[in-house]
Amino acid sequence: MIDFTTIDYLKNGNEKQQKAYEILNKYQIFEKLKYYSPILTGTIPIEIDIEASDLDIICEVDLRFEGDFLDDLMFSKFIPYDVEVNVEYPIIDSEKCIVINFVLEDFPVEIFGQNKPVTEQNAYRHMIAEYKILQKKGEDFKQKIIELKKKGIKTEPAFGILLGLENPYEDLLKF
Repeated sequence: MIDFTTIDYLKNGNEKQQKAYEILNKYQIFEKLKYYSPILTGTIPIEIDIEASDLDIICEVDLRFEGDFLDDLMFSKFIPYDVEVNVEYPIIDSEKCIVINFVLEDFPVEIFGQNKPVTEQNAYRHMIAEYKILQKKGEDFKQKIIELKKKGIKTEPAFGILLGLENPYEDLLKF
């Protein structure tokens, strides 16, 4: 299985993965976020992305020190000063999180911080489950997921439709 805890696999991936690797390295995003154990999750790592897919980076962030996290992001200069940044604080699983969205060289980026080890966060756990399912089900299944995504269906519900899952967000965590 691919080691998704690093971004090295992107070097030899498809065109979008290689471009993602280039951007992530050019701006030293993972190096500058290393204190927060960043992992790239979502559709790009498992090759079910569509044109509008973003770079989803999850981090372990103790939100009691959110100011430090935001300072690290803004002052690390991997987010250029002229880039518009949107910061939100959703509640997920009864816990406050932080979501930062911006665009680097036409690549939408979302950084998600939660006070939980990254490998225990649902984004990572969903991606691993989806990767294993894709490996087992093959290319036809993968293309059906991509087609559903192109129709505007989010990733987990797309898997839910094809696998007959009643609650895909919960059920995928059981795989």
